[in-house]
Amino acid sequence: MNRKPSGKPASRPRPRPLSAREAALTAYLALDAEGTAPDSALSAQAGFKAMEPRDRAFARAILSAAIRRRGTLETVYNTFLDKPLRPREVFGRSVLTLASAELTVLMTPPHAVVDGWVRITGASPDGRKLKGLVNAVLRRVSERGTEVFQGADPLLDLPEWLRERWSAIYGEETTRAMALARAGAPPLDLSCKPEFDAHAFAEEIGGTVLPTGTVRKDGIGDVTALPGFESGHWWAQDAAAALPVRLLAPKPDEHIADICAAPGGKTLQLAAAGARVTAVDRSQARLKRVSQNLSRTGLKAGIAAADATRWQPEAPLDAVLLDAPCSATGTLRRRPDVAWNKSEADIAALAELQSALLDNAYAMLKPGGRLIYCTCSLEPEEGEAQVEAFLKRTPEARRLPVIADELPGLEDAIDHNGDVRTRPDMWSPAGGLDGFFIARLVKPR
Repeated sequence: MNRKPSGKPASRPRPRPLSAREAALTAYLALDAEGTAPDSALSAQAGFKAMEPRDRAFARAILSAAIRRRGTLETVYNTFLDKPLRPREVFGRSVLTLASAELTVLMTPPHAVVDGWVRITGASPDGRKLKGLVNAVLRRVSERGTEVFQGADPLLDLPEWLRERWSAIYGEETTRAMALARAGAPPLDLSCKPEFDAHAFAEEIGGTVLPTGTVRKDGIGDVTALPGFESGHWWAQDAAAALPVRLLAPKPDEHIADICAAPGGKTLQLAAAGARVTAVDRSQARLKRVSQNLSRTGLKAGIAAADATRWQPEAPLDAVLLDAPCSATGTLRRRPDVAWNKSEADIAALAELQSALLDNAYAMLKPGGRLIYCTCSLEPEEGEAQVEAFLKRTPEARRLPVIADELPGLEDAIDHNGDVRTRPDMWSPAGGLDGFFIARLVKPR
């Protein structure tokens, strides 16, 4: 007897939960092959959401450690190879990097690491021939790898092009300090509304208040579980990223544009200060994040999806904040994958866009208006050189130099021109900072 179809679509079988090591390996391979961001590479896997929260957290920890200490970890396992793996043997190199991260950074029990990674290697068509080699090398790493790891130069954790570039710009010792500063997981930084008691909040969550007003707490964890999240008293924002608005010093009722605004941390700062803000970004999708953050915090700002090299306000503005698209090499503490996904060609390619944005931002100002130009880059072409070129082609524009009293605890970040250059190694004992360049300009009356 034939049954009538129920009319209901057949339910899809639930994906098999991945192990933490499987998820980390797939993500690491995607990052290496396509430059996929770590979180995206993990969440794109069908079985990742089916994993237990602690397993997802462990996968993130393995992946993060492997990316942060990549150069050192490659040195560790290569020490115990009779001959290096060939460049095309990506699977084997990825397995050894991730497994070495567990053994020397996360200090996972050796037997679990060796057994787990040998099993994964043997189960993969790309790894079956390497099963014996992986087993032998990881046993040696478990016995003697920590000593090699601890003796390695932190500069190894930067790709060669960036290591050479920063050494030429900042000197080798400063570059080594910056490499070391981005070797570990960063703290959680939070910006608070002016009326919110930041000191009481910091005490409540076991954090501290930095000299510039940012609340800092060790370990990021589940941000949404912290007190005050639902009521919108604060938002996550690196301490260095909060400085441009501090130096702009917005006043209540001023008309200000936040150019390239997404995801909106600076827009929230401006709105919380009482300014009338327009958040401008060319990405409608990214502006949704700005709207969500405004809604959670109960703050208000206009939203404009537009090309900021051409967009102009209806009337001249009191101030403009331009956080220009850049190579993001200053964010390696929070995004260690950036170092391996960028090249010097990216820096040169962005220079023309930054220049066009800066010119148009200046044109938005009324006489006496202020402009903050900033980038989360450590590259002079995207900071100091951009401002110098702008001042040459716009001779009426003037710097408004930053003075020491405006940056308590960061006086050394102010250069001879009154511009600001933060680096990852600054405030290292307290957890470091993102690298930022900030210049303050003014249009004469």
